[in-house]
Amino acid sequence: MSVVRPLRRALKRVVFTASLGLAIAGCSTWQAPQHVDEGPLRTRAVSATHHNVRVSATVLGSEDSVRMFGVDIEKTHVQSVWVEVQNGTSQALWLLRSGTDPDYFSPHEVAWPFHTLLGGATNTQIDDYFSNLGFKNPIPPGETRSGILFTNPDRRTKLVNIDLFGSQTLIPFTLFAPVPGGTSVPQYDQLSFAYPETAITDCPDLASLRAALERLPCCATNADGTVNADPLNAVLVGQLTDIGAAMVRRNYRRDLRGSDAVERVFGREADAVGRKQAQGGAPATWIRVWLTPIRFQGQPVYVAQVGRPVGGRFAPRGETHLILHGNVDEARNFLIQDLMYSGGLDKLGFVYGVGEATKTQPRTTLDNASYYTDGLRAVMFFATRPLSFSDVQLIDWVPYLEQREAIQRKETGDASK
Repeated sequence: MSVVRPLRRALKRVVFTASLGLAIAGCSTWQAPQHVDEGPLRTRAVSATHHNVRVSATVLGSEDSVRMFGVDIEKTHVQSVWVEVQNGTSQALWLLRSGTDPDYFSPHEVAWPFHTLLGGATNTQIDDYFSNLGFKNPIPPGETRSGILFTNPDRRTKLVNIDLFGSQTLIPFTLFAPVPGGTSVPQYDQLSFAYPETAITDCPDLASLRAALERLPCCATNADGTVNADPLNAVLVGQLTDIGAAMVRRNYRRDLRGSDAVERVFGREADAVGRKQAQGGAPATWIRVWLTPIRFQGQPVYVAQVGRPVGGRFAPRGETHLILHGNVDEARNFLIQDLMYSGGLDKLGFVYGVGEATKTQPRTTLDNASYYTDGLRAVMFFATRPLSFSDVQLIDWVPYLEQREAIQRKETGDASK
């Protein structure tokens, strides 16, 4: 005992001395930049103008972060976006941060990792400095306001939603901003994949579109096309800006993993992969998207796989090879309902094309995973937000409820009803 107690006291003194040293070092090393110059950010900005409002956005890199904040914010897995709004309207506007990122960070959250033990006044100075650089609402009429939004990171091109709210007014913007020093992932560049004009079929009406969609493959395949992979159970119709904006508003982010690369449609890997963000980086609903050689009244048409992993959000975090859960219709229907809340869904219908598979006679995909489905492909049409539930038009193609009732009768063996 006589040896243990002095040892404990000595360890406490070492820990306290080290902590104090770190605190003093931290307080002495952080200094507010003498001059914050937005010029380099404005030079690289992507911009758009609507309804007498001009919006510009730039994603900050590590050098920008150190120059603006005195520290590299990227190390905390937060991505800073500089936004400038020139309000040429006659009313004040408010930037809705949740439209840019439903899980956005407040300035004080971002400042917290740079606090030090016993930092005292310096910690308060850091808080105030970060807060002052954050974007401030409202934007008065006829004025220009700029500041930083703190978002979750994208590795390459960042889709930046800017929703500006006024009295009975919402002015939406969708910008594609490059990410400085972004990791070069070839699949991320395929979002701009384009077919030769001669290879595209433009459907002039809903009947011809339905026929074209039902001729699409039922499923993706492996690399050589010999084994069917996951079912193609969704179609997205509309401009990429509108589709992407709806996805971001419902917290889907681009997230490519090892299990995505094995799925091929039209002989290529997915043009884009998005995942619904779950708490703590848990696996969640995914959507893999391929551009088709079909247009509808000039609008691009994408075919997609919607699924979720076995175990859902309880599957191991950080897992790169995820196995498809058998209830693919549940994942598809979850996406539909999610996007109804996005404010961007214009029309909804169902077509055949996947092929029915029951629980008693499921289909097998890659990795010997099995799934069952009513065989329907959800077709979602997108428009520039904002739209409401009452705006969504239901297309009378395949009556979804009748199809579900038929499946249930087969599964229960009651074909007399």
